[in-house]
Amino acid sequence: MAQQPSSSIHQNPIESIRRRLEDRERLLSPFAARSFESRGRERPEETSPLRTAFQRDRDRILHSKAFRRLKHKTQVFIAPTGDHVVTRLTHTLETAQVARTISRALNLNEDLTEAMALGHDLGHTPFGHAGETALAELLPEGFRHNEQSLRVVEKLERGGQGLNLTWEVREGILKHSKVKGDIMAEGWGTASTLEGQILKLADSVAYLNHDIADAIRAGLLTEDDLPASSREVLGTDHSARISTLVLDIVEASWDASGETPHTGETPRIVMSEGAKEATNELRDFMFANVYEWEGQLAEAERARRVVHFLFEHYMAHPEAITSDFTRPGDPPIRRTADYIAGMTDHFALRTAEELGLKA
Repeated sequence: MAQQPSSSIHQNPIESIRRRLEDRERLLSPFAARSFESRGRERPEETSPLRTAFQRDRDRILHSKAFRRLKHKTQVFIAPTGDHVVTRLTHTLETAQVARTISRALNLNEDLTEAMALGHDLGHTPFGHAGETALAELLPEGFRHNEQSLRVVEKLERGGQGLNLTWEVREGILKHSKVKGDIMAEGWGTASTLEGQILKLADSVAYLNHDIADAIRAGLLTEDDLPASSREVLGTDHSARISTLVLDIVEASWDASGETPHTGETPRIVMSEGAKEATNELRDFMFANVYEWEGQLAEAERARRVVHFLFEHYMAHPEAITSDFTRPGDPPIRRTADYIAGMTDHFALRTAEELGLKA
């Protein structure tokens, strides 16, 4: 029997898997982020034999405590009892799906897009944006869920060690958020990766459309109540709107794919003016008729009472904070904010009731 070449006798095939995955990234658009060119992690560590750096980040987020708690955190309706109401977890999964579709179409790094999408809302408070606003009122520096999401992955997970994610994923998590107004408005600057820019728009596409679906199920509005001009541009049902917006983003951002002659300018992820105007109109309509309608404002006040009550209690009794999702060396106000931000809707309501808050 012929003898094998000596160079292959001790070769471990597992060692070539990550390199093969990284080689596939070389086939992406020239404007795509590549894991082997990452700015790295805060703490150096051994590479995975089976996964790229961005795939590893995705898996760490998926297995985190904060990710699991998203299933009991509100999107719009506080502590919902219906089985089909959107939660932070389903919103996160829908955002990831939209973001991956756009990233794949533009030949960008789907693994990076998915990782930052799965992590973008880890720092959201109970009671959705009502809880976020309530906590912001109590902290001198305010409170923003995207900054808290970054804090979760950097400082709170794994008993204070953090997840040690790559710089690109952490940047995308921080910069996904928007200020109220234009859907393209900047609050924390533009992500340096196109994948991070995709996340910002995918988040809006997902939440706007599933919030409409929730409002229709709740009987607050019907499809016919939506602005006629936005329906004409975007479509007349849930599926049509998402398809229109995803296609529009891909077409308007096609230079990012590397399939067109390079003009020398760095491509951006954008929407066409027509789609942007229709989306902004729809967003304004939702603020006026769903997010800030009278019944929702009553729910927001309920959330505010619970958050303020819990904050005052734990500031007075910091020894009662037993969660490992706070850092013992931090001042009481920071530990209190981290503890409350990590609560689910039902846990916050139950804890406040047990501590004596009257309904």
